[in-house]
Amino acid sequence: MGHDALRLALLLLLLPIQVYPNSSNAYDYEHCETIVEKWASSSRQTDNNNDDGHILKDLLFFLHVPRTGGRSYFYCFLKKLYSSSLECPRSYDKLRFNPRKQNCRLLATHDDYSIMSKLSREKTSVVTILRNPVERVFSAYEFSIEVAARFLVHTNLTSAAKTSEKLRLKKGVVSTLDIWPWKYLVPWMMEELFKRRDARKKMGQPFAYGNDPYNVEEVVLPLHEFINHPVAMDIVHNGATFQIAGLTNNSNIWDAHDVRHCVMTHQTLGKHVLEVAKKRLDDMLYVGLTEDHRESATMFANLVGQQVISQLAASNPVTEAGNDTSAVEAQNKNMTVENLMETYGTCVSKLRSSQSKRRINSFRRISPVNFTKEARRHVSEAVLKHISLLNGLDIELYKHAQKFFIKQHQVMEHKQVDSATEESWHLMHSRNYIGSAWEILYLFLFILLLLFICLYVNAKRRKSKVKI
Repeated sequence: MGHDALRLALLLLLLPIQVYPNSSNAYDYEHCETIVEKWASSSRQTDNNNDDGHILKDLLFFLHVPRTGGRSYFYCFLKKLYSSSLECPRSYDKLRFNPRKQNCRLLATHDDYSIMSKLSREKTSVVTILRNPVERVFSAYEFSIEVAARFLVHTNLTSAAKTSEKLRLKKGVVSTLDIWPWKYLVPWMMEELFKRRDARKKMGQPFAYGNDPYNVEEVVLPLHEFINHPVAMDIVHNGATFQIAGLTNNSNIWDAHDVRHCVMTHQTLGKHVLEVAKKRLDDMLYVGLTEDHRESATMFANLVGQQVISQLAASNPVTEAGNDTSAVEAQNKNMTVENLMETYGTCVSKLRSSQSKRRINSFRRISPVNFTKEARRHVSEAVLKHISLLNGLDIELYKHAQKFFIKQHQVMEHKQVDSATEESWHLMHSRNYIGSAWEILYLFLFILLLLFICLYVNAKRRKSKVKI
């Protein structure tokens, strides 16, 4: 009874994002065209900003697109730059921005761009990271299963759900089930894993599993079923575009649901959403690429990190924060871009090691399923093409981000050249100053010598007169 009730609860949890209107008129083309164009026009007017996007403003908003490596940036860059007193409350692990803390400097969240409606646009800089859309779909599928597999230590789904609920209610503990989009994807995968485990127990062992971990339907939901499921359609596919456009099912915009489903129903209308998303990328302080991790990190340190260090030093936040024991390393150690990168490298290495151990432990519970880069290469071309087809908007946005990335690199190089030129000028000026100082000293000594000679000659003359 309890098991069936829990399954019903999980179904109801997913129901709001699976149900589509039965009325054919609700999403007919003319109606949808009006809705989407109206939203796009309003967004362009709101986003109209001629300020220099390369300059860091008072608040840094890290728009974390899931499965792009953003966790590394948060813990190994942003946490090294900003003290906890400067973070917007519960901004990374909890989804909704808490405006009670007026002077916070860092907002890092899985929220979509619509949260900007709660912020001062004139005082906010946005940064984000994008990933190859096909790879991001693979990663979302794998991570959902990885997290869900952790609950297989329980005897049944009811027990697992009770434990996860206790974790969510426990003060100071953040559950992945609280975070968008995992609060939808993980419960779905949990139900699939327990359902398949129960079926295997009834049928008895042994099983002859295939060699493709993405298609072991006796253990996990196969990839080809995952990508075609309504939940994935609503949350995963074109997720980066909808998140930057502010149109996810987690949006603060009241008509986001209608706009999103109009675009999903009539794909030609997607061009309006893509246009808005591209413009917002262009206005961002920084856009990183997961596939160019090292170059992206270097660019972040130079374009963002340097400005954060300068900004915090100028505003003297230690004084403002009072006796803050978690003062940022940027203040405690006179942080520079060079040692920021060094700190980042060490931090990322530890973080990846920890994540790898958790991943291995999770997949042991669903053996022989083990997702690897090598296994991805053996996924059929038909599935890969279908994923690409389902993520047309994200692929176009990613191409745009790659072009933006090149421009960012040029900006960074120009800044480095300007910095080197300024340093050379200061060095030359310093040398000139040193040279001038020596010349003054020599002149002083020469005058002193002449004075001494004059005094000596006068003394000799007086002595001669006395003798006569």
